[in-house]
Amino acid sequence: MVRPKIERRICGSAAYSCFKPNGVALGQLAKVTITREELEALRLADVMGLSQQQAADEMGVSRQTFGNAVKQARGKVANALVHGHALVFSDKE
Repeated sequence: MVRPKIERRICGSAAYSCFKPNGVALGQLAKVTITREELEALRLADVMGLSQQQAADEMGVSRQTFGNAVKQARGKVANALVHGHALVFSDKE
């Protein structure tokens, strides 16, 4: 039996629905989706500068879960920047 997912505390959402390279229509770009959890992990770690433990406590998850979320988010952002993909922000978990 699968363990139920712990509810994460997320304090906001993205200001826009996506970010994309300038001058290229969204329909012509590959899309990389960032979840609300991943965006919150980036905000806490990279914008607010919290340690992984502080950020995990803020989100109400374990340090390992937070570390996994921030690692996935950073990988997605780097992939989009390097390859010119659009970053699309998901409203769903």
